[in-house]
Amino acid sequence: MYAAMLMCGRKRYQWRPRALRGLSARRRRGTAGRCKDLASATLVAFVWLNLLASPCSAQELPHPDAEKLGQVHFATSCTGMAQAEFNRAVALLHSFQFSRAIDGFNAVLADDPTCAIAYWGVALSRWTNPFAPGKKDSGQLQLGRASVDRGRELGAKTERERAYLTAVGRLFVDFEKTPQQARLLAYRDAMRDVAAAYPGDHEARIFYALALAAAEDPADKSYRARLEAGAILERLFEEEPTHPGIAHYIIHAYDVPALAGHALAATRRYAEIAPDAPHALHMPSHTFTRLGYWNDSIESNAAAATAARREGQGDEELHASDYEVYAYLQSGRDRAAGRIVKSLPEIASRFDPQAALTGAGGPSVGYFALAAIPARYALERRDWTEAGQLVPLETPYPHTEAMTWFARGIGAARLGQAAAANESALALQRIQDRLLQAGEMYWARQVEIQTLAVAAWTDFAAGKKAAAVRQMASAAALEDATEKSVVTPGPLAPARELLAEMLLESNEPAQALEQFKVTLEKEPRRFRSLYGAARAAQLSGHRTASRTYFRELLAVCADADQPGRPELEEARAALTKRHD
Repeated sequence: MYAAMLMCGRKRYQWRPRALRGLSARRRRGTAGRCKDLASATLVAFVWLNLLASPCSAQELPHPDAEKLGQVHFATSCTGMAQAEFNRAVALLHSFQFSRAIDGFNAVLADDPTCAIAYWGVALSRWTNPFAPGKKDSGQLQLGRASVDRGRELGAKTERERAYLTAVGRLFVDFEKTPQQARLLAYRDAMRDVAAAYPGDHEARIFYALALAAAEDPADKSYRARLEAGAILERLFEEEPTHPGIAHYIIHAYDVPALAGHALAATRRYAEIAPDAPHALHMPSHTFTRLGYWNDSIESNAAAATAARREGQGDEELHASDYEVYAYLQSGRDRAAGRIVKSLPEIASRFDPQAALTGAGGPSVGYFALAAIPARYALERRDWTEAGQLVPLETPYPHTEAMTWFARGIGAARLGQAAAANESALALQRIQDRLLQAGEMYWARQVEIQTLAVAAWTDFAAGKKAAAVRQMASAAALEDATEKSVVTPGPLAPARELLAEMLLESNEPAQALEQFKVTLEKEPRRFRSLYGAARAAQLSGHRTASRTYFRELLAVCADADQPGRPELEEARAALTKRHD
């Protein structure tokens, strides 16, 4: 029986128009009908405060005629009509369209109330983005566990479907007492067993590879799990070149500096495979950012932000906007970045932090972007006054508040305002303590790095240069031992870059050059590190190297503002000056 089902499931399937049942009321209303509650008002006020401190200062609907989500073939024992809905729901799940996927799985159950495997899909959608660091909300975990229980009570019709339900249950079982990482590892191992038991089931292997990559320890610099996941997915991609999950998860598996180049083929394909999923339009920019392909990242995120706005996914719109701003700033297009900064109040008005599920990230991703975008805009342009005037917003996610305090602290320290810098360092320390008490170990470490950096620059401004360099080096070592979160295109200011700038200002250009080089290995074609390397090489007598870095900076900034940053004028002057 299973073999016959699998043959049916392997049939090439591209979603085409079909009446969609079960759309959520929130989706039907769209953003225009959302309540403007106190949380939203506070959110918009926060954005305006930061901008003022800145000079820049259940009706059924039809599917679209040609909805493009990619080709998925997940064999089930459900009825024929429900099978088509099921494939579409899994395609949405593969592109992290969690709310739409849940609607789809509920439509499956409306077609076939005996389709217990649909509860597997609802439960896995409730888990949301497996790559998002931080603990899952207890409310979503309760809903996920309830879906698993309902599927078990209904009773899956095949051993394979029961295996899927058992596996996803590992994510939610005893979540009140069992650590999240332990549950994620248990799920990974359960999906390994499903993939081994059903070697012809591509979906089992895809979800196993996803679990492998998501469960990896960020301190593991061998990237063993990522490489294994990538190898599984690349083999499958040869057989299923239009599968959205395979392309998506290859990008995630290789989303570290040492491996990003391996994802280029999938990166170039994913947006074409599933253009009706906003996250699919954004995800290629993860690879583009890792490789410093700023124009590609801008195009990817502009399209993603537009699609997210159309779908009412405020968190996804903000997330794409953060990546877009980052790319603009790295390529010297500050005016374009400033236009997005100015638009933040409008975007914030569409962001509903009370929504249970929207896009790939959820409320924490939206809050993160709202804090990160103005902080990046100030720090990348070295506008210390603007950075020091940013206004923190208290949110349920302390690590997002830390972004603002970090920018304030660096700005104050660079201006020699010791009291304000110390205030930021203390605020960061309190946030770190809160995160540790909540068991948010990843974010606690990121805030620890930020705290050390602010304290180091405060000491540096006070003339304690040797102590400052040691402290900044400690922050850089901590950052080297972890990985950035998928929520961010990169740190507001890489710790090793900050160390290099400190050495440069300490009249140690040769040492500074080495630190800039290391930064560029991890953050290629980054504006501040390219300029810093050129300047450090120049001051340490490496004129050929200096000219090479200046040339690369100008190439990266070929479309930069005119007139633009003074660093670009300095680069042009250095390249037109004759050798002595």
